[in-house]
Amino acid sequence: MTAPVLETRNLSIWFGGLRAVDNVSFSVARNRITTIIGPNGAGKSTLFNLISGAIRPRSGGHVLIDGTDYTAQPPYKMQAAGLARSFQITNLFFNLSVAENLRLASQILEPWRMAWRPVSASKAALTRVDELLERFSLTSKAAYQAGELSHGEQRRLEVAVALACKPKVLLLDEPTQGMSHGDTQDTAELIKSLASDVTVLLIEHDIGLVMSLSDHVIVMHQGQKLAEGAPADVRNNPAVQAAYFGHA
Repeated sequence: MTAPVLETRNLSIWFGGLRAVDNVSFSVARNRITTIIGPNGAGKSTLFNLISGAIRPRSGGHVLIDGTDYTAQPPYKMQAAGLARSFQITNLFFNLSVAENLRLASQILEPWRMAWRPVSASKAALTRVDELLERFSLTSKAAYQAGELSHGEQRRLEVAVALACKPKVLLLDEPTQGMSHGDTQDTAELIKSLASDVTVLLIEHDIGLVMSLSDHVIVMHQGQKLAEGAPADVRNNPAVQAAYFGHA
């Protein structure tokens, strides 16, 4: 049997008496869109921090990528293993152009060049930038500073930056936060299109979007995994309705 592209086993972290993530286990199938939902404070972003190496699972558990244990490895090693992440708060170089943001991210594929050649020297990086600009409808904004983009465009650019290093797994933390309805729908279609190339694990608060976008849904509540399954099964789960939607 092929190992899941991403797996957590009994992942846990406590902050003093706060059970932020408690014994969470799940696996993510390759080239699928898996969404994590849950009320505020459920532990979703902390779980992402554990998976990506931003914080270490001091209270126990394991993170595996393609069957290899990468538990407690720093973010750069998780990235080298094929994990990329966008954040809940936009995380870009606002004073650099859109193209320069993408070039820097693409150059990670050839880190040996960075010490002695300018970013523009890598033809592979430039080709990757052009591909991403077209795919994310940012070609006309290539020379703009990232800080000059609209909020929706900045969020698209951040996803493009995360995708630039050709990851196996893309972690997206509330990618549609603060977007207009139109931008949200455009981003949803974009995320759907990504699954042919990369496995997507995202946190999302828009339940309608979650149900239409996801292949698999994981529900977090008070630091624990409450339920998981196909979107319709999760939506109809009485425990989920009570904890998340406020009724059974």
